[in-house]
Amino acid sequence: MTRTAHTFAYARPSALTAAGTGQALGLETAGGLTPSGAEAHPRFFAGFLGAPQAAARALLAVADVAAARYYRRTLQASLDPVVTGNGDRLRFESFSGCCGVYARLDVLPEGLRGAETGHGTTNVDVNNPLREALSRLTGDDPLHLRVGPDEMAVTTLDGPVVEKKVPLPDRWLRGFAESQAITTGFDLRAELTATETARFLRSLPRTPGGGTAAGAALWVVPAGRTLRPTTRPVPGAVCLPGPERLAALQRVLRHATGLRVYGPAAHGTEPTASAWELGLPGMRLTLTLSPEPDRGFSGEGGVLEALATDTAAEDAELISVLLAWEPRIDPADLADQSGLPAERVRAALTRLGTAGRVGYDIAEAAYFHRELPYDARRAERHNPRLVAAHALLAAGAVTLDPPRGAVVASGERRYQVRESGGALSCTCQWWADYRGRRGPCKHALATRMALRAVTATPTPAPPASASAAV
Repeated sequence: MTRTAHTFAYARPSALTAAGTGQALGLETAGGLTPSGAEAHPRFFAGFLGAPQAAARALLAVADVAAARYYRRTLQASLDPVVTGNGDRLRFESFSGCCGVYARLDVLPEGLRGAETGHGTTNVDVNNPLREALSRLTGDDPLHLRVGPDEMAVTTLDGPVVEKKVPLPDRWLRGFAESQAITTGFDLRAELTATETARFLRSLPRTPGGGTAAGAALWVVPAGRTLRPTTRPVPGAVCLPGPERLAALQRVLRHATGLRVYGPAAHGTEPTASAWELGLPGMRLTLTLSPEPDRGFSGEGGVLEALATDTAAEDAELISVLLAWEPRIDPADLADQSGLPAERVRAALTRLGTAGRVGYDIAEAAYFHRELPYDARRAERHNPRLVAAHALLAAGAVTLDPPRGAVVASGERRYQVRESGGALSCTCQWWADYRGRRGPCKHALATRMALRAVTATPTPAPPASASAAV
């Protein structure tokens, strides 16, 4: 697994301190991007939180996921959460070290008081002393939040004095993109009241495999005002893969106003990803779970088709110029501004998502602009199947065989890639195992690129007849 060391550089540690009749939470920022360009310590917000205790615990929940590995727990991981200012809200994001759980806290306009929110993306320091201080926070005394250096320090910072070096695996970066691509196909499946939310979440097993047979997926289905567990995906059911991975929601359960559950329509018995959105006063805390606890988002392959087309790359460059740190990106508006068809705009947004430049808010069914504060384009350059497909194409291993599809030579083997209804299938073992559920195999991906190259090549004009010669 490819990984590099990533350095978080902060002016000072984040801290919770006494301030008058309340508390002051200062979250220090590392390098990030803003409308003015790259900044060492961007400043996004300075004001009060509407629900102090709930906000403190929700931030801890995001940090819990960042520090967790729900699979192979002996390995440690801790990547500081990412924060994005979208002009009217703050979004805190993290990804588990095992690449199987994505967490996001959206602090909405009604949850922020007394100041305007800036624009940009950076990492925020959530250190152990801060975690302990936030855990001890009680009552609803005023809590002043500062994201970025205080005004007096902005002009006096001489450079970072606190550094953290952590591994940044490529598969972690791919997970960000894949989880976004998957959730765009989710629909709302269930909605619970605050009382039923607490009852349901407290009933879930806290240990891996608790309450289910080894290797079996847990499903839940709406039943009256609550969710009932089931061992098979009946109509309307939602997969709950690894229910112990919802443990981070326990931190804020007493403040919950309800639970919304999202997922795809159940087809067959294969486990699927799902998203669990906990409503809080002025906030939303969402956990998105990969289809299986030992299966990270990085290998799902949902973005490979968008990465394999030159058109999407060109379109993404055009669309990126039109992004303005908006909390809601409307593809129809982008289509009007760019002159591109809506389907090409959506493909471009998917491609921008692989570079960490847009995220997807399932609650509002809308993309939002953010710029991950590290080289997320590595996720594209180092995607194993995409790299292998380019290598097959460059080696001349793809022989198109219309209308049946293509023959792809890989090593000493030959694979038949067939097209039906716009979808490609293959005779390789990957296709036999997953049947397209985890994206195309490298042979199908190389075939798709070869087909597009042929389509994009202009047909030479027939030679002029002798009688037409001047």
